[in-house]
Amino acid sequence: MRNLIITTLTLSLLFAGISCKRRDRVRVQHTEEEAPQLATTVHMADPRSSSQLLSGFHDIEQNAWRWTTGKFAVLLRAPRGSAEKGALLRLKFSVPEPVIGKLNAVSLKAVIHGTGLAPETFTQPGEFTYERDVSATLLGKDSIKVEFVLDKWLPAGAVDQRELGVIVSSVGFESK
Repeated sequence: MRNLIITTLTLSLLFAGISCKRRDRVRVQHTEEEAPQLATTVHMADPRSSSQLLSGFHDIEQNAWRWTTGKFAVLLRAPRGSAEKGALLRLKFSVPEPVIGKLNAVSLKAVIHGTGLAPETFTQPGEFTYERDVSATLLGKDSIKVEFVLDKWLPAGAVDQRELGVIVSSVGFESK
């Protein structure tokens, strides 16, 4: 009986020791999240890249496009190798009938680091692509601010409460 008591006491102490062990505490580590990387091309339907729309863009419509104002700007990542080879700037947009109906023609140009790219004039409504070669000298940084300027636009109140320029679906650089 004495052996039984000793064995029971020993096992009790053993289990008590196991159950009283300190458990590892959870340690909270603060990590620095990477900032989202800029996109080389911004699709108006992608809400993740809306932070790259710097100015002159209205809210997204039909989950696909945005109206602009007469001046609008976007921040784009320069494509790989563009500092040596240059790149192609491509803006996909539409000029709606109400704009052409009231203004007859609209000219669009892009400006990068104060350098204007050749303008293009649109006299018919429809979908268009404004494409321009961008020299390597303008693409030496990781992020490039591209400003677009229309020569004419619809002022607020003409057909909408907002100032209206063109309808953009995407804008970006393509490697050469």
